[in-house]
Amino acid sequence: MDNDIKLFEGNKIRSSWDREKEEWYFSIVDIIGILTESENPRKYWSVLKTRLKKEGNELATICSQLKMKASDGKMRNTDVADIQGIFRIIQSVPSPKAEPFKMWLAEVGKERIDETIDPEITIDRALVTYLKKGYTREWINQRLQAIQVRKELTDSWQDHGVTQGKEYAILTNEISKAWSGMTTRQHKELKGLKKENLRDNMSTTELILNMLAETATKDIAESTNPQGLEENKKVAKRGGSIAGNARKEIESETGKPVITSKNAIDFGKLIDDVTKTIDMEK
Repeated sequence: MDNDIKLFEGNKIRSSWDREKEEWYFSIVDIIGILTESENPRKYWSVLKTRLKKEGNELATICSQLKMKASDGKMRNTDVADIQGIFRIIQSVPSPKAEPFKMWLAEVGKERIDETIDPEITIDRALVTYLKKGYTREWINQRLQAIQVRKELTDSWQDHGVTQGKEYAILTNEISKAWSGMTTRQHKELKGLKKENLRDNMSTTELILNMLAETATKDIAESTNPQGLEENKKVAKRGGSIAGNARKEIESETGKPVITSKNAIDFGKLIDDVTKTIDMEK
């Protein structure tokens, strides 16, 4: 766990990054204190916990405890929740400061229903979101194509006996190691990323090589018909190696590494991003 401090409206929120789960965890009391401006946020949270339990809410799925530095400088057990849990708690807080978050969550829920009815909306919204974040149209076109390539690959894996979730991650790592020389986690760490999407921080060349690796893997799988994780791991290495050879040739010609620590864009703070999104939608 890596402890950190996030800022929201000038107030400190204690946070901790779980490297294995790739999740941020935030101090619930700190967020309660900011939203309610209560003089005793610990008591407020205690009362709220009791109410949530009476409503049948399973607190174990919302919060856990981590050691965080208290106001006296000592490390003490602190109730924390990931971003999903924090949003669930915010929904239960009757505060004017919580209303923008509630409205945003309601809008997100509506958007997901709209996208289920008409999947093309997903592509349109992705385009608008990337433009608002400052990406170039050229990069966005590559990124949207990469999404389609990834979907075709995972469909192929499903057809060839690979289970979604952990096995997808294992195969993705095999492809990544073969073309970039590092796992997806190592690639993210090189770029200084945590929760951010790795592909959203790739250069155009990185994106293209990653697409080549995934497309080659899919094509080889469709030609050789591997079944199960182990056979597909061999195919993933072969597909990734094709892009890996291309990367080495590019580096040989340019004298520069393709894989760098540069991010595609400089992201803001996680929690501040929510309020910025709300502002942009107004």
